[in-house]
Amino acid sequence: MAIKQLSDGGPDGVRLGQSAADLVSLYGVTAVVQPAATAQSAIATTTLTALTSGESLLGAISMINIVITRLAANTVLNNQTRSDLVTLGAIKGSA
Repeated sequence: MAIKQLSDGGPDGVRLGQSAADLVSLYGVTAVVQPAATAQSAIATTTLTALTSGESLLGAISMINIVITRLAANTVLNNQTRSDLVTLGAIKGSA
């Protein structure tokens, strides 16, 4: 069986779906609309500074709490991205 090409070689590329409401999937999973969730939002990227030897305990605790908060936000984003990719069929999600 010959491979079917989706591209016509045009200079503008190829689009799968005309809008976020179109149903799309990969690898035979059920087609869905474009995944959307607040957990997909970008994470704050303000600069963190390294702790110094003269840093107060309160300052160190504050910096550690910022890192913990960002780590939690990254975990939420990572899990949402994984869920969306599984929903679209782009990755299997489990063995």
